[in-house]
Amino acid sequence: MTRWLPMSVTLMAILLVFAAWHLGFGAVNISPPELWQTLVHGQPDYEFILYGYRMPRLFIAALVGAALALSGLLVQGVVRNPLASPDILGVTGGASLAVVGFSIAWTGASVVWVPFVALAGGFASLGCLLWLARPVLNQPASLALVGVALSALFAAAIDFLLTMYPLEINSSLIWLTGSVWGRNWSHLPLIAPWLAVLIPVATFLAYRLDLLDLGDEAATSLGTRVGWLRLLALLTAVALASASVSVCGAISFVGLVAPHMARFLVGYRHLPLIPVCLLLGAILMVSADLFARILMPPIELPAGIVTAFIGAPYFVFLITRYKHW
Repeated sequence: MTRWLPMSVTLMAILLVFAAWHLGFGAVNISPPELWQTLVHGQPDYEFILYGYRMPRLFIAALVGAALALSGLLVQGVVRNPLASPDILGVTGGASLAVVGFSIAWTGASVVWVPFVALAGGFASLGCLLWLARPVLNQPASLALVGVALSALFAAAIDFLLTMYPLEINSSLIWLTGSVWGRNWSHLPLIAPWLAVLIPVATFLAYRLDLLDLGDEAATSLGTRVGWLRLLALLTAVALASASVSVCGAISFVGLVAPHMARFLVGYRHLPLIPVCLLLGAILMVSADLFARILMPPIELPAGIVTAFIGAPYFVFLITRYKHW
């Protein structure tokens, strides 16, 4: 199918519109001519606001959204479950629990360790999910329910830690709701390298995931090592989700909504889905951060609250749509 190319160009244009809106609006509004003048020729009045504050937030929000969307696409492709996503299956919750526990236990630890802690938590939560759900791995709705239960367990553990260590509650709560607030250029290396490495891996897996849609027996007969394919795709998805958690905290539903929107736009083949899904995830996250900043000025809402308002009704719609499972 060739429609992915014009669709990608259209989504890129939409992303650029939201990016300009994101850079221009906030506590200090910058008009389009002033924004252009500052970006192209430099204007001292707004350079600090743009380059020191809004532009790093824009890039980080876009990269986090893209990573979560790609992670959700891989999880749904492997599990063959339209209700699956990193946050619903407990991966995001496990990574969040690991980071909160780490921040409480080692208050003076360097931020460099956070991605590795989040990665370990994400992998541990994936292991727990696969072990607990092994009797229902072939039942999509049941697997999703096990993931929801696991997410609730991790959320309860996080609440317990915050109750026991109230001195950490303010910063931890802001982080747990998912926010790009306070992010700067130093946070960019925590997410950009993961995408640079794992997007090619996902592209390499795309054709094989298409074969997996035919069923395990058909995929095996066509030369696909199904077990290794599932493992590599899940590890890639967990790494992307955990890297996102390490930068912005727990962002809900982007990994669920973006893959569904991409399939509606370009079909079910994974290779064209990847660029469309990346752009949709970036658009969702950039727009969520934008509206989180401008809805209740001067108060900034966490971006995770906005994505939850969008994603929760959509998740209910999916459950009712697939209720026959």
